[in-house]
Amino acid sequence: MPIISQFFGIILYMYREIGRHDNEPHIHIKYNEYEMSITIKGKILNGKLPNRQKKLVAAWLILHEEELEAAWYLLNNDGEILKIKGLE
Repeated sequence: MPIISQFFGIILYMYREIGRHDNEPHIHIKYNEYEMSITIKGKILNGKLPNRQKKLVAAWLILHEEELEAAWYLLNNDGEILKIKGLE
């Protein structure tokens, strides 16, 4: 599970999509017992988070959209993990 960022107990990570380029760029999120997958554009694919954490993730996505697109490309083409700064 390649972690790309962490903040306020929220862990954000990406999986390499080997041979599956049909998926929209997305991240996976863990917070305590909650898990959620969300696109870089903010569309929830599955799972859930408490409202406060969901709002924090939404704000983080907006701030780092270009970096997330680069991270998705690097991971799926070169296997390289790009770390992205969390919220402070």
